[in-house]
Amino acid sequence: MKKILLLATGGTIASVEGDEGLKPGLSGEDLLKYFQRAALSADVTAKILMNRDSTNMQPEHWVQIAEAVAEHYEQYDGFLITHGTDTLGYTSAALSYMLQGLNKPVVLTGSQVPISFKKTDAKKNLFNALRFACEEIGGVFVVFDGRVIIGTRAVKMRTKSYDAFESINHPYVAYVTGDEVHYHWRPQPPEQPFHIETSLSPDVFLLKLYPGTKPEIFDFLKEHYRGVIIESFGNGGVPFEGRNLLPKIKELTDAGIAVMISTQCLEEGHDLYLYEVGRKVAQYPVIVSGDMNTEAIVPKLMWALGKTDDPAEVKKIIETPLAYDLSRDWGGSAPENG
Repeated sequence: MKKILLLATGGTIASVEGDEGLKPGLSGEDLLKYFQRAALSADVTAKILMNRDSTNMQPEHWVQIAEAVAEHYEQYDGFLITHGTDTLGYTSAALSYMLQGLNKPVVLTGSQVPISFKKTDAKKNLFNALRFACEEIGGVFVVFDGRVIIGTRAVKMRTKSYDAFESINHPYVAYVTGDEVHYHWRPQPPEQPFHIETSLSPDVFLLKLYPGTKPEIFDFLKEHYRGVIIESFGNGGVPFEGRNLLPKIKELTDAGIAVMISTQCLEEGHDLYLYEVGRKVAQYPVIVSGDMNTEAIVPKLMWALGKTDDPAEVKKIIETPLAYDLSRDWGGSAPENG
C-alpha cells in the first residue's frame, strides 16, 4: 500500500461560503473525507500548510511547500498538493525547479467548484491526483480533469469550465480514467539524488508590451528590479520606431539586469532572428524564452537570480532546458547569412 502525504494549501477546492464570498476554509482532514478510499488502496496522511486563495500565493509560499516535501520525502511514496487554480501553474513550475532529482511523484490539483458543493469537479480531480500520486514515477505534475501535465507546462486557460488547464507546447504525460493511467510518455529517471534548491529572488517584473508602451517605464524598472521579462509581439518584436524601446533595454542590460524576451503568443514560441524588429533587440545580451510559458518563465528567472548575480550565467540557466520546460535549445544565434 502506497503512503501518500496530502499537503493542503487552500484554494477553491477547500473553499466555503464567507461573508464576502468564497474563501478557503476546509482542513486537510475535511478533504480526506471525500476520498473514495474503498476504490483505491492508499494510506493517506493529511497536513494543512495554509488556507490561502491562490491569488495570495507568493514565492515564499512556494518555498514553504518545497520544504514540506523535502522534510517528509523519505517517509512517503508520493505527494498530493491541493491548490487554488489561479496560480497553480506558477507553483507547479516553481516546484519543478526547486525540487531537484525527484524520483517520486509530486502532484498538484484543485477544482473550479468547492468540494463541498453538490455539483463539483473536485472529487474527480482529487481521486485522479491521488491515483497518479501512487505511480512509480518521478517529477512534478498537474492532474486536472483527467489530464496529467508536466509541471512546467500547465497553463490555466478557462475560468469556469472543468477542463481548465492545458499542456502548452508539450504533450500530456497521461490520462487518468477511473483506476487506470494511460501514458503518452514518461519523464526520464533523475540523474542526481533528491535535493532542494529554494533560493529565490522575487525582484522580477513582467511587462506586457502594447502599442504605445512608454520607454520611460524602464527607468523605474532599472532602479527596482534585478530581472525584467518583456512579453513582446509575435516572434519577438520590440518597437524601435516612434516610442523606441531599444535604448532603454540596452540601459538595462548595461546595468547588469537580466532582460528576458518572451512572446504574448501562447503557442509555438518565438524566433528573434526572423524579423528586423527581433534582430534589433537580439544584438543585446538578452535572454530568450523559446517556447516556455509565462508560468514557468517567472519562477525560473527568480530561481536563476537566486543562484547568481552574473547575467551571463543567468542567461545560461534560463536557456538550458530543465524539467521539460523547453522543447529544444532555444538559445539561438544569428543566422549564417546575416
